[in-house]
Amino acid sequence: MALAEAGARGRLLRWPRVLLFGDSITEYSFQENGWGAYLAERLVRKCDVVNRGISGYNTRWAKLILPRLITESTSADSIVAVTIFFGANDSALKELNPKQHVPLEEYAANLKSMVQYLKSVDITADRIILITPPPLQESAWEKACLAKGDKLNRCNATTGQYAQACVQVARECGTDVLDLWTLMQKNQDFSSYLSDGLHLSTKGNSFLAAQLWSRLENKLSALPSLLPYWRDVDHTNPEASLL
Repeated sequence: MALAEAGARGRLLRWPRVLLFGDSITEYSFQENGWGAYLAERLVRKCDVVNRGISGYNTRWAKLILPRLITESTSADSIVAVTIFFGANDSALKELNPKQHVPLEEYAANLKSMVQYLKSVDITADRIILITPPPLQESAWEKACLAKGDKLNRCNATTGQYAQACVQVARECGTDVLDLWTLMQKNQDFSSYLSDGLHLSTKGNSFLAAQLWSRLENKLSALPSLLPYWRDVDHTNPEASLL
């Protein structure tokens, strides 16, 4: 059978998608032992896990990009879950990092705007998960800043205010939320979750992956594996199994 004929006979295979939208903590999530890689492995043959993490970005910039990533006409119907994971840059101290800093009230408004946009393209609230920034380990991050010739430009208490705002937006918008800032600090020494005081270590990636999977598993567990197991393919008539 010619490939064109096979394509005409078979239905187009469309993988559902999980979209990870965030800053560097999302961008790095496909590295070895990353939380995004963990999700991709768990969902192989069920979903494409799409990494749209953009290092250094804040919600002011993210809300401008989101409509370029997802449009109602071309992509929204295949999305089964979206994570929105910003705040680590928004919460940078204005006087020391004005380029990335976003005021707290604007941060909340930007998150709400992104959720409302997703709803406007028919991605329902039950498919959206907001993730708060993780806690900041100030002494480790100060070392990273000093190595670049900068001063400590974030503080954990401020990051916590942004985390609380994220939780409040999720409550108001009816979405799920993963309060990473609070959960990580239930362990008194949360520094082991962080590689440099800001970004996740292997342990932090594992922690986030487990927390996120506990929220996604119920949403996605009913999704079937795409294409039959190889032992179930009729080798005498593969077209009957595969088209």
